[in-house]
Amino acid sequence: MTAAEQRSLLDTAVSLPDLFRAVAAARGAAPALRDGERTLSYRELDDLTDRIAARLAAEGVRPGDRVGILLPRSAETQISILAVLKAGAAYVPLDPSYPAERLRFLVRDADIGVVVGDAGHCAAGGLKDVRVLAPEAEETIPPAPPVPLDGSELAYVIYTSGSTGTPKGCMVQHTSVLDLVRGVMSVVDLDTEDRVGLFLPFIFDGSVLQFWLSLAAGATAVVVPARVAQSMPDFLDLLRREAVTLVIQVPTTLRALAHAHEAAGRPPLALRYVLVGGESVELDVVSAFLARCPGTPPEVVNIYGPTEAACVATCRVLTQEDFDGPVPSPIGTALPHLLVEVRGEAMEPVPDGEVGELVIAGSGVAVGYLGRPELTAERFVVLDTPQGPVRYYRTGDLARRLPDGAFAYLGRNDQQVKVRGIRVELGEVETYLRAHPMVREAAATVVDTQAGAQFLTACVVLADQAPEKPEALLRQHMLASLPPFMAPDRYQFVPELPSTDSGKLDRRAVHDMATPRRAPRP
Repeated sequence: MTAAEQRSLLDTAVSLPDLFRAVAAARGAAPALRDGERTLSYRELDDLTDRIAARLAAEGVRPGDRVGILLPRSAETQISILAVLKAGAAYVPLDPSYPAERLRFLVRDADIGVVVGDAGHCAAGGLKDVRVLAPEAEETIPPAPPVPLDGSELAYVIYTSGSTGTPKGCMVQHTSVLDLVRGVMSVVDLDTEDRVGLFLPFIFDGSVLQFWLSLAAGATAVVVPARVAQSMPDFLDLLRREAVTLVIQVPTTLRALAHAHEAAGRPPLALRYVLVGGESVELDVVSAFLARCPGTPPEVVNIYGPTEAACVATCRVLTQEDFDGPVPSPIGTALPHLLVEVRGEAMEPVPDGEVGELVIAGSGVAVGYLGRPELTAERFVVLDTPQGPVRYYRTGDLARRLPDGAFAYLGRNDQQVKVRGIRVELGEVETYLRAHPMVREAAATVVDTQAGAQFLTACVVLADQAPEKPEALLRQHMLASLPPFMAPDRYQFVPELPSTDSGKLDRRAVHDMATPRRAPRP
């Protein structure tokens, strides 16, 4: 499959199954999916998912339905995703590690009648009112004919945490994913020889990009087992053994990977691209990692985007100019199918250079939140523009537009806190903390005492061979860089920072870590 053929298949596809079938026909016996010692060719993957799609139809799954997938990381996860999409349904990721109460909520909220997965996992989750199908073909059921799709159908519903504590299901269409892949493929030049590591679990939106980038390129998708993803030395070994050329990381895991790579003696890697997103990029970590990579280092692309914009809205290939420049988190410019702007509190446009909220419009924007019309109306707003009314998603992220048209990410607007009546952006405090050479990781939070006092507290992981009395040195560094009200009042030195299942910083756990434990009353 030539680059021209690859682009033609991607440009003419109207749905995700349409794209996969076209690529599978072109690639045939070439490897599509690898999991340990097991490899499925494109032809085998196409036939197997056709047969499972037929089983789903026989179980009553109809176009437009929502089907749960309850599986651990494995080739069966990707197989099930393709089968559900071929049946014309949308898939809903369900993690076997979720508490039973959360699984029951998701199944009920998404109105799921069929789950592809393991009967034991379903029973353990108390999912009694669903039909369970193992992700296997049945010889007595012939492959189903293709379900006609026009791209407007839902591809998936991924649940994200809600500010009220109730998860919200984000609904994304086939066309949004296709345009996402087209946009990112204009930045990363993948071909049939590439091998894409499936590092992110499928309950997170970045998993959509890693899988469909691989399929669209006619490349090989390499499953990363959960136990390997949780051990950076093991993950590094997999990258070398499987000659992975592209992987998506969050800054926290990239930092851990860089440390593992250094500890292993800087072995050569086949990596051509590292996409990093989900949190504010750590330019010092990226710069050091690239400098220590033997041979030709990979390109590192900083990607930004919420689940509500199909996971990527802007991107920037990081260069030495960024590492030496004044912008702590450059996120680049919008992908071709999206419009990204900075707006004020009343959603008015703000001049270049001023801080405001990022808003996103275009074909990548999600339909909304499943069964949550009020929340959808609050976050997805229609604004008047010179071109007429335009529907935008309000990200809640702060940014400013730079003179060259790119954007600088400044953190969440809900990470903007008040300390003794003065607004403080936690992300900015953390950026300056990490700028000190003796700091490996840092997170800031505000701790309230019983007496009503507030303290800006920094939780810090020190680098190796940190000097004595680090608190005094850090305090001096911060006061030399920031106004006094932005310099932490307290420093707590910890072996590591807590992270969520996706590898992002767990801010609630950071706050708990920074809060002094009170002795019980006698």
